[in-house]
Amino acid sequence: MIIGERVKKERIAHNMSQEELGKKLGISKVSVCGYETGNRFPTMEKFIKLVDALDTDANYILGRDTNVINDKDESYVIKMAKDDIIIINELKKNPVLYNRLCHDPSRTIELISRKLK
Repeated sequence: MIIGERVKKERIAHNMSQEELGKKLGISKVSVCGYETGNRFPTMEKFIKLVDALDTDANYILGRDTNVINDKDESYVIKMAKDDIIIINELKKNPVLYNRLCHDPSRTIELISRKLK
């Protein structure tokens, strides 16, 4: 999960333990661990404190750090994580898989998940 990975990355970059970050947020080390693993999500109030404590941008933590413009119609822009863009570009290199994902994403993901087990 992007949010958890980025929280952990920023915490480590700031040389903070989970316990130290938890103290800054007024939560337990277990809650910080939950944020990092994606098992828990902060309230809006805690999220703002989290972003401030890590001195980072909320869009970065949310995985919305890169603007993506539609190639055919530049009337809209969305924000995505760079990791998501890399995944999409790699998928496009495999047209069969890409088309299956476009046609029936749930079923295709289910099949891939079974193969990975």
